[in-house]
Amino acid sequence: MPNTALLRRASALAVMIAMPGFALAQAPQKAPVQATTPAANTPAVAAGPDSVAASVNGKPITQGDLAIAADDPALSLPGVDEAQKKNLLVDYMVDLRVGAQAAEAAKVGDTPEFKRKLAYFRDKLLLDDYLEQEAKRAVTPEAEHAIYDQTVKLMKPEEEVHARHILVDNEAEAKKIAARIKGGEDFAKVAAETSKDPGSKAEGGDLGWFTKERMVPDFATAAFAMKPGQVSDPIKTQFGWHVIRVEEKRTKPQPTFDELKEQIDQHLIRKAQQDMILKLRSEAKIERTDAPAEAAQPAQEPKKP
Repeated sequence: MPNTALLRRASALAVMIAMPGFALAQAPQKAPVQATTPAANTPAVAAGPDSVAASVNGKPITQGDLAIAADDPALSLPGVDEAQKKNLLVDYMVDLRVGAQAAEAAKVGDTPEFKRKLAYFRDKLLLDDYLEQEAKRAVTPEAEHAIYDQTVKLMKPEEEVHARHILVDNEAEAKKIAARIKGGEDFAKVAAETSKDPGSKAEGGDLGWFTKERMVPDFATAAFAMKPGQVSDPIKTQFGWHVIRVEEKRTKPQPTFDELKEQIDQHLIRKAQQDMILKLRSEAKIERTDAPAEAAQPAQEPKKP
């Protein structure tokens, strides 16, 4: 959370410049932004983008301006409630407009360097919005389900095992534990008492469902060769000695559409945007004047008669 005492004392823009970690702050109290309070009986009406929130030297700051500022990642304030954030955005926009008007009066915008920057950021904003439009066109229910169907069709069935284990330091201890369990003691209880695996000890040694490649080879080979309910002899891996009990086996369920939707959408967006850029490049006349000249080819010696 931002330092609220500092935010009360400094302008938003000053805080941004002095401390990049703070994105927004309140305007100085000696020059507060005047706000109007609606009549008590006036019903609340959603403000449109052209609704004026403030003005600076007669030039309005609209709700649309605030919405654009709110989308700026540099002005993010996690944990700040919406009412406070709106006030901070207004204060920031006031500082921005005051500074911009002063810079305009000083003819800062007339320099060649500024014009180049303006042209660059205009191009960037145009491209960003164009790419966003392309993304919206690309992500359709038909396209999403086509990719999903294609993906699950290519997925090969995989076997999964649900198992528990107990990890100890030496074979002798593992043999004693295996004998206790095969003698009828509860696996989960013995695991909670003896296992050295902090990740599963509290869960009675439960490892949940896993595919073969998720486990180290010796452990996986033993677990996948066992039948449900079977308890293994001690198994050695680089982590120590294991006693394993297989609970269940199954063919891994295919992921649902909802589980893959985010990945599918990102794929559709990246592909559509990349294809669009490649198409635009292929249709444009592009000349590189900064390319290094090709290395001079050595002159060929005349052939001897």
